[in-house]
Amino acid sequence: MDEEQALEALSNVITALAEAPYDLALHAQHIQLAAAAHMDDQVLAARETLAGYYACADDVWIPLIEAKRASVDVDTVEGALAVLEVYGRAEEDYLSIPLLKQHMDFLIDRHADFAASGGVAKGSEEPFSREWTRGALRAVVARGTGHLTQSYLLWDALRDWEVEGLAEIQGEERPAAIVEVEDMFLARLQQCHSTNDDTFNAYSSFTTNYKASGAYETLLVNATKVRAGAKKAYGWREPYEAALEKSGNSLYAYQNYIAYEHRAKQPDLIILSNIHERAIAEAAKRRSAGEAGAEEALRLWWASYVDGMRRNDAPLEQQLSLYQRAVRSVPGNGDIWAKYMRFLEVNNELVEDGSAQPISALYDKAISTKLFEKDIEQMMPLFLARSGFERRICVAALAGEQSAESALAHGILTDGIKTSRAADKNGDTRFRLERFLFTLYNELGQPDDAAKVWSDATKHYRNAYIPGSNTPARSRNDAEARRAFARAARAPLDWPEMLWEAWLAFEHSNGSAADIQDALDVVERARAQEAQKAGYQAMQVAAEQQAAQVPVADAVAAASEVSAAGDVAMDVDAPAPDAPSGSGVKRKAEDAPAEESKKAKIEPPQPLKRDRENCTVFVGELPSGTTDDELTQLFKDCGAIREIKITQLPNMLVATVEFAARDSVPAALTKDKKRVRGQEIAVHLAWESTLYVTNFPESMDDEALRKLFAQYGHIFDVRWPSKKFKSTRRFCYVQYTAPTAAKLALELHGRELEPGHSLNVYVSNPERRKERTDADANAREVYVAGLSRFATKEDLEKLFRTYGPVKEVRMALDDGGLSKGFAFVEFEEEKDATKALGANNYELKKRRIAVTLSDTRVRSRKREPDSGLGKKADARSRTLRIRDLPPGTQEGLLQQAVERLAPVRRVEVRGATNEARVEFANAADAARLLLLPDPLELAAPSLGSRRARTLLRQGAAGVSTGGGEGGLFIPRSAATRPRAGLGKARAPAAAAAAPIAGSPTSASGEKAQASAQGKGQDDFRKMLLGGK
Repeated sequence: MDEEQALEALSNVITALAEAPYDLALHAQHIQLAAAAHMDDQVLAARETLAGYYACADDVWIPLIEAKRASVDVDTVEGALAVLEVYGRAEEDYLSIPLLKQHMDFLIDRHADFAASGGVAKGSEEPFSREWTRGALRAVVARGTGHLTQSYLLWDALRDWEVEGLAEIQGEERPAAIVEVEDMFLARLQQCHSTNDDTFNAYSSFTTNYKASGAYETLLVNATKVRAGAKKAYGWREPYEAALEKSGNSLYAYQNYIAYEHRAKQPDLIILSNIHERAIAEAAKRRSAGEAGAEEALRLWWASYVDGMRRNDAPLEQQLSLYQRAVRSVPGNGDIWAKYMRFLEVNNELVEDGSAQPISALYDKAISTKLFEKDIEQMMPLFLARSGFERRICVAALAGEQSAESALAHGILTDGIKTSRAADKNGDTRFRLERFLFTLYNELGQPDDAAKVWSDATKHYRNAYIPGSNTPARSRNDAEARRAFARAARAPLDWPEMLWEAWLAFEHSNGSAADIQDALDVVERARAQEAQKAGYQAMQVAAEQQAAQVPVADAVAAASEVSAAGDVAMDVDAPAPDAPSGSGVKRKAEDAPAEESKKAKIEPPQPLKRDRENCTVFVGELPSGTTDDELTQLFKDCGAIREIKITQLPNMLVATVEFAARDSVPAALTKDKKRVRGQEIAVHLAWESTLYVTNFPESMDDEALRKLFAQYGHIFDVRWPSKKFKSTRRFCYVQYTAPTAAKLALELHGRELEPGHSLNVYVSNPERRKERTDADANAREVYVAGLSRFATKEDLEKLFRTYGPVKEVRMALDDGGLSKGFAFVEFEEEKDATKALGANNYELKKRRIAVTLSDTRVRSRKREPDSGLGKKADARSRTLRIRDLPPGTQEGLLQQAVERLAPVRRVEVRGATNEARVEFANAADAARLLLLPDPLELAAPSLGSRRARTLLRQGAAGVSTGGGEGGLFIPRSAATRPRAGLGKARAPAAAAAAPIAGSPTSASGEKAQASAQGKGQDDFRKMLLGGK
């Protein structure tokens, strides 16, 4: 493009901008063409024009600020103030830490120059005096306070300026100045930010230099208490900050962060505000770069921002400022304009005192943007909000009589209908404006005009008769209707969008501005939940489709071929592939004649692996007394049945039917709604009513978890994992009697039961089993040794999160709470654990640490136990055996029950013998339980796979020595075992001849026998207690 063409194109763009000043694409083209033509003045003018209509980011404002500094004399107060005015305009648009830092540097530089030249009197309130500059700097710092990871750039600059200024203050003013700086430190320590430790160290140095030496310890202790809450708050948010950093500040990571802040019962408004500011600034930057989805994210977050401030009762001035900024940022968003108008309607005092424009002027400004002429979905909220405002004035003032307000509402609705039909030949298929106009005519007592609304609509819409009605207005109970809508909106529906639309239409036609906003809040939360569920279901469908792309038969055949190839022995005499055949070379196998004497070796068929999840159906609503034979008769035509289990719950009878092959399941599902003994039964896949639950607090046991999930339906079973291989496992499976209950319970997903523990709840789809397993936990975990006694979990988290997201840090601590010298760090991803090996030999707290991958198969080379016994003997001294357990006892549940008595290291259940071996943390606890004179009862709700409550007691679930029923527990080492030599079983000893009565042998034998049989644990207790 030559210069003449460029100038012509530039002229055309300027002309187009005069017609459509809110066309963002034209503004971008204006700047590009001016820059391409090397017209610096025109580039500057293009940026100024854009900033006049839209909120702008750094790429527009920084060049404007630099141009302003170049055009004025900043060595004069007037020139410096002119530059500060541009800074103020820029900071009103989007949050930018670099821009704020530049602003602070300019203030500090101008103050220093004016102070050195004597241009400003000390102690005055004139611009650039110390007091004035302090206020200006603190205002800038306040804008970025909520930025958890970068606010230190601003606060540290202010701190350095304040501390340096103390050297200039002498005399009576100095103590007060020191106190003021100290208060600034303490206020900062209470703010949530990532460099709290650095701030604390700076405060320590400050107290050393400026406070009395005797007060140092007291001040530091107080500061530690003051900052405890802020450190904890940052710890909760640190994973989200790490996710932002790892993703390059992705919009998805910001959305997760914002959702987390909104879930809090009492959100921190500073942090909630700032995370929205950060997200909005990032989305605006991406919109300028033309990234898809950035505009949508910007609209979503502005709406979330203003709603969050409104719901948490932020000051009205702050809310008003947000709305004013929002419509500058996204002027084509009808929802924001509608929210803005309803806000002013509810808070009319802002209009009366001149702080805000009247609603009519606001509406006219929105229409003047010409951004709604082609977008029906954005124009509808605008027309509804404006006409609703006039309708409510009319109804409140004249109670149904024709008025100027009603005429104005009628005109707005009529214009809106014409505009929507002109924008799209299909118009508004939801008839929102027509419904509103119909209701307005009925309220005004004009049924003929109301009927005409739909007769006119039929001329434009073919299906306008569907919502049409010429029924005159009838009496109604708006409050009861509103309550019914609210209840229904929270219920699970097949098509909730229809209900939401009806509710909003009802409120626009009959409710107040507050009623509309309350309904929108409920609907938006419901939409978010539905979107989350839809995303989860889409993820499951994608996983199922991916799994379905590989046919099972093909996979088995391929595996067989690989296995067969791997089993062929190497023939060292075989020729190379290109070797010629001839003498001295063995002929190929295919050339050899078949020998009938050599029969092919037939391997016995391998038994198929049991697949309970895919082969089991759940049968509910069974009539009382249903038997296995009846269910066998019902399902016999579906396929081979492996097992039927009927379980009697407190108020229903249910069963599980497991087939030998998964191909039988589709046929079994057709038995749903069939009748057994004249009663309809329900049949569904067992996994559809089963939830995989993880990331709950470590303190949550079976009883607490059942109580949490029972509110959604009847629980059939809760299955806990064994902890014998990994003690930190924290997940379980919750199975309901109906899939609808499981779907309702999915709303618990993401709920924060404790800070840092957002519950994860998923339907237990067998196709996604790999995502639920922790089999690769060792590959994701590193072992850290050689730690300093003063190292903390926070130190390790800070070090290792540089390699990737850290899931958990487990550090061994002594009785004083100090490190024992080693820890385990578990990552989210295996590759991050591999990268973390680079921290080997890293110096932490003046100690070189060793980092290796964790592997439970590698035995520790630690010295022998403190008990003086060998490792095996020490373990046996801490191990007891529980006997006569209920069939199907879960190791996880049994461990929960035993841990109420004493700390446990390991529980192992042996189902074949209904016994369990429990290894306690120390031998003293094992001995204490062993020597208790009375039987113990372990309250274990749901212990066993099919029991609601089981008591472990002597005779029912106890352990004896093998020779009597004297105690509940016995050591594993107490039972005598035959010792076979060299791997061969010892032959049973020949029966001893019965001794002759009255002989010495008889007497001694009888004595020995009596001693062997008569001395038990009761005698041992008597001996310890001083008896004989």
